[in-house]
Amino acid sequence: MSSFSSIASLLALVGGAFSAPLTRRQAPSGVPDFVLTYAPIVYLYSADPYRPSGIGTQLTYTQPEVNFSIVTGAPTPLTLDNLSDLNSLGGGDVYLTATDNIEGNPSWLYGVTPDSTGKTDGAVSCAIIVNDHGAGLVDAFYMYFYAFSPRPLHVPTHYYGGDYFGFIVGDHVGDWEHNMIRFKDGGPQAVWYSQHSNGEAFTYQSVEKYADGLRPIVYSANGSHANYAITGTHDHTIPDLNLFLGPVEDYTDSGPIWDPTLAAYYYSYDAARSTFATYDNSTPLDWLDFTGHWGDAQYPSSDPRQTTVFGISGTQKYSGGPTGPEDKQLNRTRVCPDDGDPCIVRVLLGP
Repeated sequence: MSSFSSIASLLALVGGAFSAPLTRRQAPSGVPDFVLTYAPIVYLYSADPYRPSGIGTQLTYTQPEVNFSIVTGAPTPLTLDNLSDLNSLGGGDVYLTATDNIEGNPSWLYGVTPDSTGKTDGAVSCAIIVNDHGAGLVDAFYMYFYAFSPRPLHVPTHYYGGDYFGFIVGDHVGDWEHNMIRFKDGGPQAVWYSQHSNGEAFTYQSVEKYADGLRPIVYSANGSHANYAITGTHDHTIPDLNLFLGPVEDYTDSGPIWDPTLAAYYYSYDAARSTFATYDNSTPLDWLDFTGHWGDAQYPSSDPRQTTVFGISGTQKYSGGPTGPEDKQLNRTRVCPDDGDPCIVRVLLGP
């Protein structure tokens, strides 16, 4: 791994960010050391009040619904240890629906701002999932959870990634984003950055590194929480094509530092069996098998909270909540999701 470290250190001196060292968390026994050594560091958008949220906390403020009706026979209380019971009560049709009117801005939507060490204190807001393909090939997924993906209050519309030609589109309760780092023999090869329905891949050598010269830097976009490799403006009108200017833009900057490893659950993934396992006895496991959605269903047009741009389908202000980590292609052939689109692993930052 020394060659990767030296390259990363050189890149950090040339163009990486300079910041104070962070606290390094000791993961449970069995987690490959390189999964922590090269774990991403996230810069949250400075003016975005909606920060990473506790995965389990989401269950406290939501209820399972199918077709806007409460699921009969659901476990009470619903926890990370029984969440998959909902699979037999509606499965993919289940939405963890907010019990508060989200337009009332309940406090739980705002998550937790990381402390001076980068930790979301009191909120486990990340799941790190390791898929060992064998023959030295390992994929590590860093799954980030936010309670809400909205247009932030008191922020001009044009600084929010959900601004489509002046209209707000695609707000939703619950938000799962992720990075994936592909390793070969313990050395990082490439990094995937999730962005809306797609994303971007870069060689590890090309991305910015934190002060230690090892950990890739990720910039979380304002409101949308899409992950980018550089700061600034990102037009995402065309998936996998990140331009500096366009009609549908995300915005990133070097806001508060979040170190997801400091408050995370750690898992291994057995692709042959499509099963998860914990590295210790204290980590909740059941929730990873939940096949439903981590937020409200898309509100109908009859809901006073809902608006649609010129009646065009797909332009609703509020969309449905996302599915969880189990639906993020954890057993990829490529660094990019295996969805048929070309997989471009960039060697240079920028558009």
